[in-house]
Amino acid sequence: MIEDRARRQLVKAAMAAPYLERQQEHELARRWKDDRDQEALHTITMAHMRLVIAMAAKFRHFGLPMSDLIQEGHVGLLEAAARFEPDREVRFSTYATWWIRASIQDYILRNWSIVRGGTSSAQKALFFNLRRLRARLAQGNEILTDSAIHAEIATALGVQVKDVAVMDARLSGADTSLNAPVGDGDNGSSDRMDFLRCEAPLPDEQVSRMIDDERRSAWLRTALDQLNPRELRIIRERRLAEDGATLESLGSALGISKERVRQIENRALEKLRSALATDRQPGATKNEVCVSA
Repeated sequence: MIEDRARRQLVKAAMAAPYLERQQEHELARRWKDDRDQEALHTITMAHMRLVIAMAAKFRHFGLPMSDLIQEGHVGLLEAAARFEPDREVRFSTYATWWIRASIQDYILRNWSIVRGGTSSAQKALFFNLRRLRARLAQGNEILTDSAIHAEIATALGVQVKDVAVMDARLSGADTSLNAPVGDGDNGSSDRMDFLRCEAPLPDEQVSRMIDDERRSAWLRTALDQLNPRELRIIRERRLAEDGATLESLGSALGISKERVRQIENRALEKLRSALATDRQPGATKNEVCVSA
């Protein structure tokens, strides 16, 4: 009630504020820009509060408090006053309209849903125009399917049809808590979260995979012990490093030709295959541990 009374008083004061002539507006803007005259700022903003209220009223169907929309529009009005250039011969109302609308739209996008949306210009255009365009298409004599409506809206706004479908689905329903009960009555009811599917492996699968990884690592360490220092260096830098070294770079580092590096590498791989085949635990498959050729 207090908020409604304050909003009515604000609307009444805004409507009572006199309109400004072009010269008056220019002088007030100049005083604010050059001298930071607070009285001039107050006068020019109060004279345009009716513009803020009218703009906020256009967005009232999004379900947010009108007082909040007016407050955000006032923030945009102050931003316009801070950036306005009086010498450009543009009326302040024309310049401020863009800032007021942008401030209100940003507030709606932040608070309409707990899921963040409208992060791109195309998504913003969809969010604020989809309902209007859908209503306009519904007024026609032709009965259109949802896919046809989505195609028409996508063409009108220059976006993809799938983006229209996603935004239409978002606007058609409110946010639902994952802790909301599903089922009748208190006994045996479940939360929506209980029906979410987890894509992670099951605990026993994770443990089995961890044991297998540890076993393979042990086999590989044992096999690497069969190599001499030069073979070990080539295998580590060629096969076990994230960015494998080239034959040329290893040849330069070791003082041998790249063909010699290739021969040593092939010999080392044969040693590893032999060691792994000998030391592999019973029941393990041939491909459990491998060093690719």
